[in-house]
Amino acid sequence: MSSQQPTDEPVYDDRVYRSSMGVVSGVLLLALTAWLCGDAVVRGSGNTPWIALAAALCAVPLIVAFTIRPAVFANDDRMRVRNPFRIIELPWAAVDAVRSGYSAEVLAEGSKYQLWSVPVSLRERKKANRQRLRHEGLRDREERSPGEKVRAPAEPMRASADRIVDELQRLAERGAERPGAQGSVRVHWSYEIIAPAVAGALLLIVLVATR
Repeated sequence: MSSQQPTDEPVYDDRVYRSSMGVVSGVLLLALTAWLCGDAVVRGSGNTPWIALAAALCAVPLIVAFTIRPAVFANDDRMRVRNPFRIIELPWAAVDAVRSGYSAEVLAEGSKYQLWSVPVSLRERKKANRQRLRHEGLRDREERSPGEKVRAPAEPMRASADRIVDELQRLAERGAERPGAQGSVRVHWSYEIIAPAVAGALLLIVLVATR
């Protein structure tokens, strides 16, 4: 048992937040890259196969980084943000706020970190705001005319990004005082993504320049 968790408190699995559309897009882009580069390797001549392999070495990590990789993991003690090139570990005690404007982000220790896996849709937010206004209008009609048969939705609609941010903010407020939620923010660079992408880009430049 981990020494960071008090024995008298339950430990729950992480809640995972990621973009399903991002994952689908990533899988499709990877399939397209494999098809194009594979065709160039099989049918190409000269150094074309090597150029295709270098392009794949550069492109595949970047596709994974920006589509499949981003995710947010949250439990009672901390939030772990996995962005394209970094992993940020944020104990709830270090989190100042989780908010969504044009993007979802977390503020901690004077720094701002974007939540890549929680995309903000302004269109969805406008639709939710219109639904909320209709909800408020129906509630007003119910209060003014109790006998009139007007049924308002039990819960007004919320944009998915705003709903996730609200949930993370509640977790931060509830968990800030837990013994396991203390500590400072830690940031780790994801060299397993950066290194092959840079190597592929450099190799591609060399091959194209010497072609």
